Amino acid sequence: MACLAISLQPVNGPDILLQTRSWFPVSRALAAVSAFRLARLHLARGKQQSSSSSASSASLDAIGDDPLAAASGQLVVGVESQYRVVYRLVNSIYVLGVTTAGSDHAAPAVNAFAVADAVNQAVSVVVAACRGVDVTPEKVHRKYPEVYLALDLVLHGVGSVRLSQILATIHGDNLARMVNSSPDAEARARGADPWPAVEHLAQDRHAAREGFSGASFELPQETLAAGDEFSSNIAPATTVATGDEPPPEEAAPVEKDPFAASDLINNKPEEALVGGFKKNKETALVVADPAAALAGLEVTTLPPAEATKPTFIGVEGFEGDYGGIEFGNDEASLAEAFEGLNAPFGGGLDASEFVTTTKKDHKDRAVTGLELLVSSGKPPNAAAGTPLENLLVTKRTEMTAPELFIAEEINAEFKESILVRVGLKGTIFLRTLPLNKAAGKETEFSFRLEGTSGMKRAALQSNVLSNLQNGLFHVRTVSKEEPIPLMKYSFLPKHSPLPLRMRLVKRHSGTLLSVMIQYASNPMLPQPLSNVTFIVKLPVDPTLLNVSPKAVLNRAERELRWHISEIPLKGPAGRLRARMPVDQDSKDGELEVVGMVKFAYQGPFTLSGIKLRPATDGIAQFNEVGHTFSSGSYLCI
Repeated sequence: MACLAISLQPVNGPDILLQTRSWFPVSRALAAVSAFRLARLHLARGKQQSSSSSASSASLDAIGDDPLAAASGQLVVGVESQYRVVYRLVNSIYVLGVTTAGSDHAAPAVNAFAVADAVNQAVSVVVAACRGVDVTPEKVHRKYPEVYLALDLVLHGVGSVRLSQILATIHGDNLARMVNSSPDAEARARGADPWPAVEHLAQDRHAAREGFSGASFELPQETLAAGDEFSSNIAPATTVATGDEPPPEEAAPVEKDPFAASDLINNKPEEALVGGFKKNKETALVVADPAAALAGLEVTTLPPAEATKPTFIGVEGFEGDYGGIEFGNDEASLAEAFEGLNAPFGGGLDASEFVTTTKKDHKDRAVTGLELLVSSGKPPNAAAGTPLENLLVTKRTEMTAPELFIAEEINAEFKESILVRVGLKGTIFLRTLPLNKAAGKETEFSFRLEGTSGMKRAALQSNVLSNLQNGLFHVRTVSKEEPIPLMKYSFLPKHSPLPLRMRLVKRHSGTLLSVMIQYASNPMLPQPLSNVTFIVKLPVDPTLLNVSPKAVLNRAERELRWHISEIPLKGPAGRLRARMPVDQDSKDGELEVVGMVKFAYQGPFTLSGIKLRPATDGIAQFNEVGHTFSSGSYLCI
């Protein structure tokens, strides 16, 4: 049997509160509480009589150091009807819990633990009501209604979740909220839904079952009419009855086909099925005129011109102003922008997305102070046998329609041979007709975007591009000389393919520093990367330098460059080595060496696999020109 009554009994003065269960007599609870008070006073008197004469002047009602002055305990009181009182002293108030003291040896222990739990919860209520352990009768009287209702709930049994809900609302203005909102607290903590929230589901199921049980499904009238006509055609001819005929034998019922076609359908199929439809001249005109067919097309309202203002991106490695596109306001760090991957080529690189590339001259004419370390041989970036005008002039066909192309940038960072972070971003550009050919007309067309399953986020320039959902986009803008950015997007790290894998190995032994870069191309590329430049940032300006193969040193920037004309798809990894003496000894700490790589591609396919398609198959309102992708922050540390 659990706790039968809870009482608040101060050390000095009358009892503050007594709560009992509905079926437990209040008189018996009062008798047990009074017996506890008498026992406490009796023990206090006996202790004072045996003390010294200086302590005899103290009040009999004082706590003193009697046995019941301990923080908690239990006491069996009563003569005929014995009760077990579990008490706990909080400052100057005893919190009492009353239960029966039966003859069973196991029951007292069970009751004592159950009552002790209820007493501890009552202590929490009193401490919360008094806002601390400084519990006094005056503070309890100020919050008497809240304490009364809370102890009533505790007496009937509450869990820890419901108790925390009671303690949180004990200083609120609404008492009904504390009582009525508590029963669902434990259910919400367990994640269960209360019955009023799911009762309508059961009612809907019963209503659906009754509705379907009484529903009847009939065939259409046309099908019934066709079946009746078929049955009338195959009915046997009737004869005149003379009275001498034997009674007809009951023939086996012939199964009729209710879905058989009538004579009207068999004899004149065109008239029955087509129904004499005539061609509509207006419909033919609409089909012939695409503008009339798209007359009802709703285009999203364009925002004002202020929406085209450039947005500054402050993420490390991607700083700059991006005009007219909303890129969001997330101030993510570089570590958050890149997510770590262990699989270097796990981004889903498709070999069919690449064709042959055109080699470009990557000679950096802006860098001064270059020194050729190898005296023999041709310069590494010399294009032998190629006329100068072919390197500087690119032939371009005449523009006949708006052109779309995609420019992508791949960023990656390797730590030794492990890929630490990777990011792929791209921009879709529109090149309109020249002003002299546009003749003041707006450029307007629709296109479809495919291969966007790995896209992480995308931002549209809403004053030029509208999203028609399901991968369809509509463009409407005036003609401009410069390419217009329509959309900027970024890909998930796991869907970002890597064209090249790098590894930087450095050894600092004494005053000699050795550096080696190993590189390998993605074997899924259809054609090797060409005109690739590897750069190593040196910690010092070397006085002596030994490199293999030949390289170019920029003393002003402390850079060492290798130009690789072509990287094979398969085969052993390439190696670039450099060795130099340094002033710092290896015992004083490691020197920082950073490797970088620069490459570019231009062709009809993208690195991410995104494809531009016409909105309608076979009807292209734009031309898709060469896409590009290049390396951004491609590092190896």
